[in-house]
Amino acid sequence: MSRIKIFVPKDAVALGLGANRVARAIFSGAEQRGLDVEIVRTGTRGLLWLEPMVEVATPEGRIAYGPVSHGDVESLLDAGLHEGGAHALRLGNPEEIPFLKRQHRLTFHRCGVVDPVSVDDYRAHGGYRGLEAALGLEPAKVVEQVKDSGLRGRGGAGFPAGIKWNTVMLAENERKYVVCNADEGDSGTFADRIMMEGDPFNLIEGMTIAAVAVGATRGYIYCRSEYPQAFRTMRDAIANGVKAGTLGENILGSGKTFHLEVRLGAGAYICGEETSLLESLEGRRGLVRAKPPIPALKGFMGKPTLVNNVMTFTAVPWILEHGAKAYAEYGMGRSLGTLPIQLAGNIKQGGLIEYAFGITIREIIEEFGGGTFSGRPVRAVQVGGPLGAYFPDNLLDTPLDYEKMAAAKGLVGHGGIVVFDDTVDMAKQARFAFEFCATESCGKCTPCRIGATRGVETMDKVIAGNRPEANIELVKDLCEIMTDGSLCAMGGLTPMPVMSAITHFPEDFTRGASLPVAAE
Repeated sequence: MSRIKIFVPKDAVALGLGANRVARAIFSGAEQRGLDVEIVRTGTRGLLWLEPMVEVATPEGRIAYGPVSHGDVESLLDAGLHEGGAHALRLGNPEEIPFLKRQHRLTFHRCGVVDPVSVDDYRAHGGYRGLEAALGLEPAKVVEQVKDSGLRGRGGAGFPAGIKWNTVMLAENERKYVVCNADEGDSGTFADRIMMEGDPFNLIEGMTIAAVAVGATRGYIYCRSEYPQAFRTMRDAIANGVKAGTLGENILGSGKTFHLEVRLGAGAYICGEETSLLESLEGRRGLVRAKPPIPALKGFMGKPTLVNNVMTFTAVPWILEHGAKAYAEYGMGRSLGTLPIQLAGNIKQGGLIEYAFGITIREIIEEFGGGTFSGRPVRAVQVGGPLGAYFPDNLLDTPLDYEKMAAAKGLVGHGGIVVFDDTVDMAKQARFAFEFCATESCGKCTPCRIGATRGVETMDKVIAGNRPEANIELVKDLCEIMTDGSLCAMGGLTPMPVMSAITHFPEDFTRGASLPVAAE
């Protein structure tokens, strides 16, 4: 009998749900049955409600089972897990699971499939074809491909990636850097983590292509401290890439050099802002820098620096392999390509969805998420992280598109969608936005530092029923000052969730009016 390959995920969610115990139980049970089993630890495919999702390679393709606990292993082995046998947890071909089948998996097609730290496995599944194509082009042609693809920064701002790349490429300096913002701090977002834990070489390849294009020889991945598994996986993948000749000196025999390091942050949300990140990377407190100069001209150590986030860099290998035109055929308007959407909150089927721009929020919630976990009606949906707007039901048909979302006074952000049912108190959610900003502000500018604190105090008065109308007007004034006067998006966008809650759910801000009025 040939060796049996069984795939068990080791991403953070699966580990939290007992994947290591499942792997040990499978190995022990197989050994007792005389089965020659190789257990491959992968990332997740993103169907998080089914984790740990175990897969087995069969002559007919992979067969999945899930969610599997260590207590299920004996019955699975008795049912012929190693052959894809029938069982109550059998899901069949994972590619045919509706949640996965309908997606447009360009960036994430290897996640949950490959051994994350194996260069050979990565290359066997199409890896490094984009870099090979880039090495055969002049740098300007590589940048042109990124421009023509319509790729925009997936970190939230949506700035055209090709323009930023071109600026760094044209900057004259003896040293340049490529920096990846992997400080994924938005609530309800986990695409960066899934990529770094499941397909780290895709990020490495994208950054290497960027380095070749802009003329950089050194790069850094700034990873958030809450992602120890991603940090270890990236570190191991980088070491293996150097050994395989896909990183370091003479990349793929091209004569090009690119050294890459992964650095761990200290847990500050503000370091998701690129200039704060650079300050932290240089060993200082994460404070926002005034712009200009922009990092593309004067960034890390005062040198021209290309800063993109994980999802921007990981889109690039596909673009270079298949061409800018092929990528631009996905999406709508000026929002081209695919968007990694992270569905969380009160939802039956939470997880990662990669889909072309233009799908509506309602389609994501109903067709992928299956509605609320509680079974109650959806009341509010926050899109774009803790600084994103709260949308009511009548805005759920808004397409996920940078311009359409902006027209509805919302933002795409990092693609996070958090669902709330009809038990949510939107006044408390507005207060949370202020509280979050007050806690996470770097403190450099007054509108953000003081405005958020005063916002919490004023919202407490509103919730207590203390002159709600007058205090709501004060909240609006605070929001205007924070929007117009803050140095960065931390303070500038905090008013978005607050004002959307007041605008769309006004009834929640007068509930306390019948309570005894607290003293000023």
